[in-house]
Amino acid sequence: MGTKMLPLESGARITKVFESFGWISHYGKNHFVLTHPDKPPTLLISIPNHKHVDRFLLKAEIRKAGITEEQFCEAYKNR
Repeated sequence: MGTKMLPLESGARITKVFESFGWISHYGKNHFVLTHPDKPPTLLISIPNHKHVDRFLLKAEIRKAGITEEQFCEAYKNR
């Protein structure tokens, strides 16, 4: 899947999609920091609280989460 297929969306909406995969959001000053109860505590996903999250950053965070871009896009469509 190409990077252009990933949504260009706000950090808050992107965070909601990760939460549907079991990630827990901890709002920081300018970022949403997410942890997962079944993953090592040192594995963090950081999503900026911006109007639009860069697709390359989103791709990297999806990879860190251990899900595919297709799974993420499907969950995005269903939210």
